[in-house]
Amino acid sequence: MRSEEIRRRFLEFFQAREHRVVKSSSLVPDDPTLLLTNAGMVQFKPYFLGSARPEFTRATTCQKCVRTTDIEKVGHTARHLTFFEMLGNFSFGDYYKEKAIPWAWEFLTVEMGLDPGRMYCSVFEEDDEAYDIWRDVVGVPPERLVRLGEKDNFWDMGTTGPCGPCSEVLYDQGEEFGCGGADCRPGCDCDRYLELWNLVFMQFDRDQDGNLHPLPAKNIDTGLGLERLASVLQGAANNFETDTLAAVVEAASDLSGVAYGGEGDISLKIVADHSRAMTFLVGDGVLPSNEDRGYVLRRIVRRAVRHGRLLGIGEIFLPRMVEVVIETMGGAYPELKQNAAFITAIVRSEEERFSHTLRGGLAYLEEAVADLAQKGKTEIPGEVVFHLHDTLGFPLELTRELAREKGLSLDEGGFEELMEEQRRRARAARVEEGYSASVPEVYSEVLDNYGESLFTGYEKVEEEARVVALVSGGRVVPEAFEGDEVEVILDRTPFYGEMGGQVGDTGAIVAAEGEVEVTDAVRPAPGLISHRCRVKRGKLRAGDEVTARIDAERRDAIRRNHTATHLLHWSLRQVLGEHAKQAGSLVDPKRLRFDFTHFGPLSREELARVEELANRRILEDLPVRAYVTTYEYATSINAIALFGEKYQDHVRVVEVDEISRELCGGTHVGRTGEIGLLIITSEGGIGANMRRIEAVTGMEAYRLFRERRELLEETASALKTDTARIPERVARLQQRIKELEGELRKRERGELSALAGTETAWREEELPQGLVMAAAIPDLSPRELRELAEHTLSARGAKAVGIASVQGGKANMVIALGKDALEAGLDAVELVRKCGRLLGGGGGGRSDMAVGGGGRPEGVEEALELFLEEMRSALKGRDA
Repeated sequence: MRSEEIRRRFLEFFQAREHRVVKSSSLVPDDPTLLLTNAGMVQFKPYFLGSARPEFTRATTCQKCVRTTDIEKVGHTARHLTFFEMLGNFSFGDYYKEKAIPWAWEFLTVEMGLDPGRMYCSVFEEDDEAYDIWRDVVGVPPERLVRLGEKDNFWDMGTTGPCGPCSEVLYDQGEEFGCGGADCRPGCDCDRYLELWNLVFMQFDRDQDGNLHPLPAKNIDTGLGLERLASVLQGAANNFETDTLAAVVEAASDLSGVAYGGEGDISLKIVADHSRAMTFLVGDGVLPSNEDRGYVLRRIVRRAVRHGRLLGIGEIFLPRMVEVVIETMGGAYPELKQNAAFITAIVRSEEERFSHTLRGGLAYLEEAVADLAQKGKTEIPGEVVFHLHDTLGFPLELTRELAREKGLSLDEGGFEELMEEQRRRARAARVEEGYSASVPEVYSEVLDNYGESLFTGYEKVEEEARVVALVSGGRVVPEAFEGDEVEVILDRTPFYGEMGGQVGDTGAIVAAEGEVEVTDAVRPAPGLISHRCRVKRGKLRAGDEVTARIDAERRDAIRRNHTATHLLHWSLRQVLGEHAKQAGSLVDPKRLRFDFTHFGPLSREELARVEELANRRILEDLPVRAYVTTYEYATSINAIALFGEKYQDHVRVVEVDEISRELCGGTHVGRTGEIGLLIITSEGGIGANMRRIEAVTGMEAYRLFRERRELLEETASALKTDTARIPERVARLQQRIKELEGELRKRERGELSALAGTETAWREEELPQGLVMAAAIPDLSPRELRELAEHTLSARGAKAVGIASVQGGKANMVIALGKDALEAGLDAVELVRKCGRLLGGGGGGRSDMAVGGGGRPEGVEEALELFLEEMRSALKGRDA
């Protein structure tokens, strides 16, 4: 039975039992406590916590997941993967163990036809209820029921969050898969007793202190590994021989010329697994970086590259691996095919970057190892490990592996301290970006009591409404008085709550006995709009009838900027290609900011073309339409969805005539001509493969145009020309400066030549090999020192020259060697480093000329004397 059929039959099985089939969510979860989606229940976490109300009480999914906690086991065991598909059925306060357990058994034994005699079931040691259902309802004999402790049969998704006892269905693959130990039985960590299905009876929420709190309702969360079930049904010895993975392993084998079934199996499996993980991660909008989920992706790619090199693949190979993954998985996950060119380009770029990094990192590590050997130490310092990891992109396990090969250990404590410092900076940045803590309980209370806010702002700028709740200090309050700051919740509102990059509206709410100023509108919970207010006069009470009025002029500016982002998106794709996709935005009254995926800076010509295309569409005064439709229909007409965004069954589509079609909940102009003018103010990089454009529209664009025109006129006046001739005038001035600099350089060279010829400044020693000269000459730069040394070698016929100078409180020194000195085995770099230490620093350069220096000018004479002593020693007794 192929994986595609297993997937289909599982969903149909639970759909027939009144479960809603829910599409797999993105690998980028809508949860700031998680980096990546690592279980089927992640998208349902708000339902388990009671912070959101589901439209259904039963659901079933096939969820794409990534876990890297056991990444070092991938390839070494039959079952460990970083990317996998998790089949699951879920109950939100509906059924519990009495149905979840029998259904699991029925699906495996009846629907899939597995032999009950080869299956065992484990339960949490204190869970008598689950034990009794397995024994008395399902009919599993007691000898096939196992009670295990919290380590094996108490499930959680991390240190905090929903959790509860669980029951696992295990499949006995036979003694040949076992470890051979006397204690090998269900619960053993070997491959014999394969965990197929984990049934989690979710009833607790664990807080940050580890305390368990009962959830509002008992829930069911199950996870059945698709690859594991496929391996049993297909008679495969391990996950890598199942239909979806075997093709990827085969591709790695073909590229490397290493046959599967030999010594290269571990690397072949790692390349295959990691290729799937990177393909899906990039497909969901994750880009390589040195932080958070971007680092997880970077680590996976670089680990795959490393093992590709171990297999003997010298060229760029991961793009081909990505193509095979898309060929095998694109049917079930069409977004892979839609984004194929982009995924391949990102993976290629990262592999090319790391191929260079790998060489540089190995060189850096060799240098560090040599330094340790010189000092007689065997532990690589934490700062070296951190530099390899943070700057050069070496995963920790790679550094550990290389160190082990050389008989060295790592200062992992020092490394972790530096990593924790980096994490603290990242956490602070996340708080600054708006991931600060909230009080969801109060908003859940408002939603439960009063329902969702009705947004009427697409059609109206003013609305008659009723105050349903006032929130202050994280709790509901009955009233607010003049000077108070309070959140106001209305039953209906024209105020747009901040979402999708568009800032919230401002304005006023007026009641019979008071007036409040609305400073912002936000969405603290799905379906709820909160108005952040200050009471200007009188008082406001829950239940008051009010008039809600937005700042219409400010809204108009926001609408212009929001529609302009859609035009920019379209223009960028026309100029750069389909891979240029939105990765974030900010729309406020003053400006717009648009983040997009691209591999490098835009040229001036590309940027001008993007701006011109957008303004042409503005001048054409194209109609802008918005409508609500099903998600399926929106994707069928190629409406663009934001990477990683989670969409409901019904979505809002915004169209600009026939050129742009995007899923968007924001406010927009009615025709593009209302935008007026668009001016791009900046373009730059914000991370690996990420660019940002900032622009202004409408009156802000006109103000910028006027400021630039005035600046041009002032510049023209200062240059005594007109604005059209400014470039010509500047070019003439630059040419004149270049001529004057040339004359100055000629004069300097003449002075240096004269200085090289004078005898009073030099100490000269005639050694058997030839003339050696040294001098201390004040106030010369390193460049001037080099030129003087070159002049002296040629003008005086010296074999070696050493010159030192003090300039600006710093000592500099140059050593130049002639051909005879080089043939005698002398090296200017070694000499200048020795002398540089006396000057409080070091040095470097070429073997025939090197420059050094430091912050110890009083050491000049000592350094020159050391230079002469080295010359005497090296050239002593040699024939000229």
